[in-house]
Amino acid sequence: MNAIDSLSVCTAFDGHRRIASGALPAVAHAVRLALQANAAGPVLIYSDTTGQLVDIDLRADRTVGAGNVGDADVTGSPPPLPAVAPLPADSPPEARGRGRPRLGVVSREVTLLPRHWEWLAAQPGGASVALRKLVEEARRTRQEDDQLRQRQEAAYRFMSSIAGDLAGFEEASRALFAQDQMRFAQHVAAWPSDVREHATKLAFGT
Repeated sequence: MNAIDSLSVCTAFDGHRRIASGALPAVAHAVRLALQANAAGPVLIYSDTTGQLVDIDLRADRTVGAGNVGDADVTGSPPPLPAVAPLPADSPPEARGRGRPRLGVVSREVTLLPRHWEWLAAQPGGASVALRKLVEEARRTRQEDDQLRQRQEAAYRFMSSIAGDLAGFEEASRALFAQDQMRFAQHVAAWPSDVREHATKLAFGT
C-alpha cells in the first residue's frame, strides 16, 4: 500500500459496498466508524487518482475525525529523495548572486547516445535548456494521452483489487484499454452496483 496526501480524494469500500468518498480525513473517519460497527470487511481505501490502496493507521490512540488525519496516521513508503544531497547542518547558506533565481532545478542522471548529446549540445542554451523545452512540449502535446493512460491504469488497479474474481473481469479489462465504454458496461453489468459505478467513474469519468 502507498502513502497519500491528506488532501487527496479517496473512496472506501466495505467488501463491495462503498461507504465513503471524498478527502482522506473524512474517508478515514467513516472507515473507523464502519470498523467500530463491525463491518463485514475487508474495509479498504482507494486513491481516486491512482486506484491504489491507501494504508491508514487506525490503531492510533487519538481520535480520528473528519479533517483530523495527520502524518502519523498515513503510512507507507516515503517519497524518493532528490538526487542532490542537502548541505550539512553546519554549512552556511549559499549566498544568492545576481541573475535569475533557481527554479527548483533538480540534478538527475540522464543516459543518452552520443548522437543525442551532440544534437543537444548544438541547441541554443545547451543540453539542459533543450531538454526542458522538449519535456514541456511533450507535456503539452501528450496531455490528453497521458490523462487517458492514468485513468485506465487507476481503473485497472481498482478493478484488479476489488473485482479480480468477479465474472467478466478479463473482458472488462480488455474493453477498458480499448476505450470501449459500451462493451465495458456490458461486462460489468452484473457486478455489485457500487463497484460497477466506481470502476466506470475511474475509467471514463462518468
